[in-house]
Amino acid sequence: MKPAWSILPDEWRPILAERGLRPFRADQILQSLYRDYVDDWSAATTLPKEFRETLTAEFPITKTDVLDVAESADGTKKLLLGFSDGNSVETVLIPATGRFTQCISTQVGCAMGCAFCASGSCGVVRSLTADEIVAEYMAGRRHGDITNIVVMGMGEPFANYDETMRALRLINAGKGPNLGARHITLSTCGVVPGIERLAGEGVQFELSVSLHAPNDELRSSLMPVNRKWPLDVLLPACAAYTAKTKRIITFEYTVIGGVNDSRACAEELARQVRRVPMAKVNLIPLSPVSHRPDFRTPDESTMLMFLDVLMRSRVQTMLRRSRGKDANAACGQLRLRNLETA
Repeated sequence: MKPAWSILPDEWRPILAERGLRPFRADQILQSLYRDYVDDWSAATTLPKEFRETLTAEFPITKTDVLDVAESADGTKKLLLGFSDGNSVETVLIPATGRFTQCISTQVGCAMGCAFCASGSCGVVRSLTADEIVAEYMAGRRHGDITNIVVMGMGEPFANYDETMRALRLINAGKGPNLGARHITLSTCGVVPGIERLAGEGVQFELSVSLHAPNDELRSSLMPVNRKWPLDVLLPACAAYTAKTKRIITFEYTVIGGVNDSRACAEELARQVRRVPMAKVNLIPLSPVSHRPDFRTPDESTMLMFLDVLMRSRVQTMLRRSRGKDANAACGQLRLRNLETA
C-alpha cells in the first residue's frame, strides 16, 4: 500500500497505466483529494465503484483525529492532531489581514533540545511521513483558505529532509493544492547539511534559520545544535546559500527577558547577521513556556531597543508580535499538556 497523500500529481498517470486505466482518471483523483476534500475513497463518486475499491485497498487516505483545540482571543487556533499509531502533533492556524498562515510540524517531538521549546522537552518519538505532513495541511485547510505555510512547528524539518520535501513539493504542485513556493517557508535550528542540500534543490521555498543568540557561548546554552554547527560554520553556510540561490534568508531571534535581551546582544547580533548578504531578522518576544518558568517575556521597550539597534546597523528587521499566548501557542505546549493529563 502507498498512501494517496504521498503521491505527486505526475506519479498518478504511470500508476494508472500499470492497471490499464485511462490517464484522465488522474485528474479525477486529484480533484477528489484536493478540491472535494474526500477522506474516504467511497465518497469520490466521480470514480467508478470498482476503482474506488482498488484505491481504498492500495492507496489509503491518511486520517487524522482532532484530539484537542486551543483558541486564542486574537483568532489563533491550535489543533492537536492524532494519527493511527496513537502519536500526535500540533498545527497552528494564524489569521491576519489578507493572509491565513498554517504552522506545520514534521516530527512527533524534537531531538534538538532547544531550551525554550516545549517540543523538545520530551525528546523525539518519530518523524512524520510525507502523507502525514500533507494530512496535517489538509486538516488546516478545513478551517479556511491557507495562504501561507511555515514549517516551524514540532520537529526539525532537516532531520526529516526527504519526507518533508516530498510533502512540500506535493503541496506546491499545480494539480495538487497549488500553494505557491514563495508562500512556503522552511525553518531550521541550524542544521548545516540541510541548508547546503536545500541550496541545490532548485526550489523557491523561503528559508528561515533560528538564531536566538549572537555568540557561541550563549547559543550553545540555548540550542545544543550550535555545538555541532557553531556560528562560524552556520553563517558561512547561510552566505553560500544566498549566493547560490539569490534568495533572502530570515534569521529568527526570540528575545528572552534577562537571557539574550541586552543592548550588547543586539549590537553583536547586528554584526553577525551582516556576515550574510541578503539576510533579514525577525524579532519575536518569547511566548511563556510552562517547562521553563525562569524564562520571561521581554517588555516592549526592550523589543524596540533591539529593533532600533539593528535598523541603525542597516539590518532589515521585522518586529513580530506573539500570537496565541492564551492558546498554548508555543511549539509543543498543547501536546505536552495532553501527555501530562493522559
